[in-house]
Amino acid sequence: MAAIAPLRPGDPDRLGAYRLTGLLGEGGQGSVYLAEDDGGGRVAIKLLHARFSGDAKARARFAAELEVARRVSPFCTARILDADVEGDRPYIVSEYIDGPSLSEVLAARGPRSGGDLDRLAIGTMTALAAIHQAGVVHRDFKPHNVLIAADGPRVIDFGIARALDATGTMSSTAVGTPAYMAPEQITGGPIGPQADVWAWGATMVYAASGHAAFGQDSIPAVMHRILNLPPDLGALTEPLRGLVARCLTKDPAARPSSQQVLMQLLTLAGSLPAPAAGAAPEAPTAILNQGAEAAATDTRLHLPPPDPAYAPGGPQAAPRPGPGALAPPGLPHGFPQGAPAAAGRQAAGTPGAG
Repeated sequence: MAAIAPLRPGDPDRLGAYRLTGLLGEGGQGSVYLAEDDGGGRVAIKLLHARFSGDAKARARFAAELEVARRVSPFCTARILDADVEGDRPYIVSEYIDGPSLSEVLAARGPRSGGDLDRLAIGTMTALAAIHQAGVVHRDFKPHNVLIAADGPRVIDFGIARALDATGTMSSTAVGTPAYMAPEQITGGPIGPQADVWAWGATMVYAASGHAAFGQDSIPAVMHRILNLPPDLGALTEPLRGLVARCLTKDPAARPSSQQVLMQLLTLAGSLPAPAAGAAPEAPTAILNQGAEAAATDTRLHLPPPDPAYAPGGPQAAPRPGPGALAPPGLPHGFPQGAPAAAGRQAAGTPGAG
């Protein structure tokens, strides 16, 4: 259960139809409270700090956060339930997720492995695929913004998320958490969904190993490694290791999309059988449903069985793709072929307090 602090002097005890019962977290933009609706159901409320109530730019950013969050289908995210961004105390009401953040779980219990790690990978990528399907880039995906609920992980905090323009990218600003920032975020290049795919890869490394893929010392040193050195994939094993390596490719154009990664994860989990020849591809919503279901059940990833065509003496002369390749024979879904990337060397149930 996530830590709930008592209300402080000066905290409101009611917002609209909601009675505030505790403090869940606080950031630079606002505070997040646990509250109850008229029926006694628990919700999370993000309240803009009073010092920003007269700041037109801060209020506009808060309203933009609400608009972006409402665009995203609630697959492995926290649903937006209500809001008032025009009143004297702007607030956003979301589903309350009763669970700690991934960063808290890792600090208390150590790295994840086996089915725990596999379900984490599927659930978080399902959320990112839903976010990207809505034309949004999260831009600050990291362990702190993943909550571990009883029915699987949830991705939260759209505080710096942005909607894409018609080109599918946005102008870059150096926002995010350095250890999970993609190279294009550091260099000021255009930012698209591929930056979230990179952050997912870095988060999976941290979840499996307890250390950051590019170190956790000084910010300049971390950024240097992100730009110039291969990631340390640590304790990650196949089939997740090779998939994460591709997501940490320096060139964003060479990374798979979130939907491609999710389809590969579901295929490896046996939740997305390869379609029959000529069959229509799965609809995006159906894939998100499968991802949410797989993240909530006892799901494991498995390497595909050897293809007889690639056995010694088999009819195929070409070498079989290595374990990092995303589209071994027999797995369609449009994954880009090619060699795997080189592999070397941290609120509760709310759109976030930051």
